[in-house]
Amino acid sequence: MIVEKPALALEIAKNWLGTPYRHQGSAKGVGCDCLGLIRGIWRELHGAEPEEPAAYATTWSLRAGPDRLMVAAERHLWPIDVLHAVPGDVLLFRWRTSAPATHCAVVDEGGRIIHAYQGASVVSTALPRGWRLRIAGAYRFPE
Repeated sequence: MIVEKPALALEIAKNWLGTPYRHQGSAKGVGCDCLGLIRGIWRELHGAEPEEPAAYATTWSLRAGPDRLMVAAERHLWPIDVLHAVPGDVLLFRWRTSAPATHCAVVDEGGRIIHAYQGASVVSTALPRGWRLRIAGAYRFPE
């Protein structure tokens, strides 16, 4: 039986639920941030990561500058229309119109997202209108 990549990515993401938040971490059950969650899913889907992310400060979301997260997503994930995002796809968020994307999450079922919540853990939360308005892009893990 062939399992679709988004369905498999969602299954993997759900296994990360409860992983404590740790800035720049990427270890299931030990600690991760939002990018670390995506990196961990990649490793379970594809093996070695295609590149190591550069170090980033905890305050990177408060600054302007290059859209490094978006550029990296476009190098390694398949861009899709946000209207076609299904559970298991990746969403990027920017908090201000002119700011770079600085948060990522996996689409969950039932209008929810799975993401590493700063100060807490990897959680499944509702995707309210305020967050939907901040979606900067949608992506799918490659086959």
